[in-house]
Amino acid sequence: MPYARPTLTQLRDGVLQDIQAAQLTSGSGQLLVALLQKAVLRVVAYAQAGLSYEHYEYLDFISRMAVPWTAETEFLEGWAALKGVYRKQATATVASISFANPSNVNLPQGTPISRGTDGFAYTTIADGITTSGTVVVHAAANVAGSTGNFDANTAFTLSNGIPAINAGSTASSQITAGADTELDDSLRNRMLLQYAAPPQGGDAADYIEWALSVPGVTRAWINPNGMGAGTVVLYVMLDIAEAIHGGFPQGSNGVATNEPRDTPATGDQLTVANAIFPLRPVTALVYVNAPTAQPVNFTINNLGTNNTGAMQTAITAALQDMFLRLANVGGTVNPRAGLDAWPPLDPSSWYAALEAIQGLVNFTVAAPSAPVTPTSGHLLTLGTITFNT
Repeated sequence: MPYARPTLTQLRDGVLQDIQAAQLTSGSGQLLVALLQKAVLRVVAYAQAGLSYEHYEYLDFISRMAVPWTAETEFLEGWAALKGVYRKQATATVASISFANPSNVNLPQGTPISRGTDGFAYTTIADGITTSGTVVVHAAANVAGSTGNFDANTAFTLSNGIPAINAGSTASSQITAGADTELDDSLRNRMLLQYAAPPQGGDAADYIEWALSVPGVTRAWINPNGMGAGTVVLYVMLDIAEAIHGGFPQGSNGVATNEPRDTPATGDQLTVANAIFPLRPVTALVYVNAPTAQPVNFTINNLGTNNTGAMQTAITAALQDMFLRLANVGGTVNPRAGLDAWPPLDPSSWYAALEAIQGLVNFTVAAPSAPVTPTSGHLLTLGTITFNT
């Protein structure tokens, strides 16, 4: 059973009891029975208890760092490195931006560009290519992370004006999404997956582990032979890096750049495909796809006095968390269950999520009323919620 760590109050009481049990005497020989509020020995007892409490705290810290499933920060990184798993570092957004350039003036590498919505800074990483009066440049965010991501056709401006080139962009698109530095929980989950399913040279679990090691990827599913014999279809989600798009990858489905047997992917899918290409068995034809959203609408009745704005927000958050944890892509398999198909989303799952909300006592989920199974290539997501008193 877990060790019952004493509280600071318990330590103080224990030290005071020890002092009183020692039957100390004063300078006049009188037996010391009680300690006054500001007695020196009481101060000493409090100081001793405080030091002991810090020792317990440090031992508690050591016990957490000494095992991989509770380790944190650099200790977690050390445990993960033993299995060849490393923290994913932040990556910068790469954008394709077009400017009107009727005079075909050169737009050189290193040109500063700012995002029109908030002035976020980017820098061109190659010379611009001018075609038919329009120059197209690739620019990387100056600061790595998901804050550099943007929606298609976001406005950009040349920070330093260049004569004959329109300072405002005419079009923009995201080539590669930026990703934040991986958090401890994500790193720990990938590490434990590696401990539970060691590399097998290209089994189903390997593909998922390879995908999860790509910066930005938070969830992955595999469909063996999904495009025919000898193929592997990998579905990925980037829940943080592509949060503005619901976590869905931005790009086109396809294979790696150096794979000659089919059309290369673009955007986020290409980033994952290129990362997996040198790791996969040499004959495997790997496709990286974005799932298609399959919204599930909810009708919740009998809320009574709980049908408030705050409770509706809590219900929405609980259901979103449930989909994030439990939803799977239809047609994919679970490597940890003998390559069985993922189970449907069951009513017990959403009832458990809602019953965990503090203050939500009475309610009935009228719809859906039965398990929900996604169609092939689709990912269940939260649709609209109808709240009824």
